[in-house]
Amino acid sequence: MNLHVFQHDACEGPGIIADWARARGHAVTATHFYRGGTPPAPTTVDCLLVMGGPMNIYQDRDHPWLRGERAFIEAHIRGGKSAIGICLGAQFLADALGARVTQNPQLEIGWFPVDFTAEAQTRFPFLPPSLEVLHWHGDTFDLPSGAMRLATSAACANQGFLYDDRVLALQFHPEMTPEVAAGLVAEGGAALQPDAFVQTSDAILAQPEAVFSQPNKLLYDLLDAVWRAAG
Repeated sequence: MNLHVFQHDACEGPGIIADWARARGHAVTATHFYRGGTPPAPTTVDCLLVMGGPMNIYQDRDHPWLRGERAFIEAHIRGGKSAIGICLGAQFLADALGARVTQNPQLEIGWFPVDFTAEAQTRFPFLPPSLEVLHWHGDTFDLPSGAMRLATSAACANQGFLYDDRVLALQFHPEMTPEVAAGLVAEGGAALQPDAFVQTSDAILAQPEAVFSQPNKLLYDLLDAVWRAAG
């Protein structure tokens, strides 16, 4: 399988998802839109990984390439291919499946729990009832028609979905490593104003490595389960 990454910002790479793919013998390629990159030929992409970024999905005036990216993602999914979306990427996938992407009522930035739905725990028995994970978003998505809601949080109703056993979208950041989190904080942490669901930069970075490793392991298990089902 060729896993192709759509990356929108230097700080928000695939994290441990690239490690997962290479460990399973998959090739990993990438388009870096923020550096002027363009998507590859659609036939070369088996699974599309759409990462996060500081923009929203319709910020075309500031990022003209967004229009082409949306079209590529929609054609990829409608063509029956697999996709993974993280944060902004999850919003792209929801949009491609006909769901609305809007501002979330709350900013959600920092370490807060997600609660996995009963349906998700039935489908994936390794999911815990809840898990502390890193969030960094201001937008959200409606649940696409036919999709299974995977998780929710106190600040955001839709924290993930699975569609047709081949499209996995996660609003939170289980791929995160301490190094990637430090990059995010260096880029945008100075503007953080502590709130009910917004932590300080120091609080975000104070978590021990074990707190990162738990979502990492869950993501490995989830990717294995989904792509075993997808064949």
